[in-house]
Amino acid sequence: MNNLLLILLFIFGGVAVMVVLGERFGTPADPERQQQLRRWIMPLVGLMLVLSLVKFYL
Repeated sequence: MNNLLLILLFIFGGVAVMVVLGERFGTPADPERQQQLRRWIMPLVGLMLVLSLVKFYL
């Protein structure tokens, strides 16, 4: 039980550090870059789902 709480504490601390650093040093993406990313995200998510189904049934 102690190991679980320690792992959760480290995960929470890591996420908190990422949020703080992301808010401080992160810059918002321009609309053109967001459009480029959006064009690739959905096909990649679909491919990931198909591959995970293949892995599950094999």
